[in-house]
Amino acid sequence: MSVDCVVVDPDLGVLMVRRKNPPFKGQLALPGGFVDIGETVEQAAKRELKEETALEATDLTLVGVYSKPDRDPRGHSCSVAYLARTRNTNAIAGDDAEAVAWIKDLDGIEIAFDHRDIITDALNLIR
Repeated sequence: MSVDCVVVDPDLGVLMVRRKNPPFKGQLALPGGFVDIGETVEQAAKRELKEETALEATDLTLVGVYSKPDRDPRGHSCSVAYLARTRNTNAIAGDDAEAVAWIKDLDGIEIAFDHRDIITDALNLIR
């Protein structure tokens, strides 16, 4: 099981990481990763966000559960996605993120996994 975090700035820019590792190495993705044994999905979402972007989530809102069998080329993996709120937007790439960026216009950009669907659902929650 994995988690993904959608962080949105006041201008509706979405925080994305450039993946350092396969699959989808070099592509943009949401901050996230696998849930560790003994960890809740909420704890995992906060941990992954901090490890990959140095941002601390102050609040999590469930966006949805994403479970298409082909969403991850490594095998069938279910992801719980959250809209995460933070106190600041000074993101710094860490862990398995090669870089971080706030992306406002996602048109024409290759996005890893099914993260475009997750972003669409999260932005619909905000609007």
